[in-house]
Amino acid sequence: MKSLIFLCLCFGLSNTCQAQKDLKSAIFSNAKGAIKGYDPVAYFTQNQPVKGSESITFDWMGETWHFATQANRALFIEHPDQYAPQYGGYCAYGWAKGYAAKTEPDAWTIVDGKLYLNYDKGVQSKWEKDIPGYVRQADSLYLKNKRTGRN
Repeated sequence: MKSLIFLCLCFGLSNTCQAQKDLKSAIFSNAKGAIKGYDPVAYFTQNQPVKGSESITFDWMGETWHFATQANRALFIEHPDQYAPQYGGYCAYGWAKGYAAKTEPDAWTIVDGKLYLNYDKGVQSKWEKDIPGYVRQADSLYLKNKRTGRN
């Protein structure tokens, strides 16, 4: 039993360390661009994740953002902080727990006019159990990491 607990702890810690180690950018991105090439404005205007076009882009915060329409691009350019996901598009629940983790476009929530992304639907269900508490924790840790230069 102790071996099983030890393995679980090691696996959990290695995942946390890996997530922090992989944080190379203030914005979660991959080869498809910021937030995996999804249009951040569409979460607000269409109430769903929408894949952005490779021909409608804008560079912001060192990453390329993709948009489904020119109108969405214009909205983002005018107010990027309003439409960009919180915590650079990294998992909001992860930040509440003290680390940066990737996100999936279909695991999302808009709360008080802010977009939050999660690692996956399973993590999103944990996140939804105490969104205000997790937002407080994540905000505090995210700001602390920004001040210390870790993000």
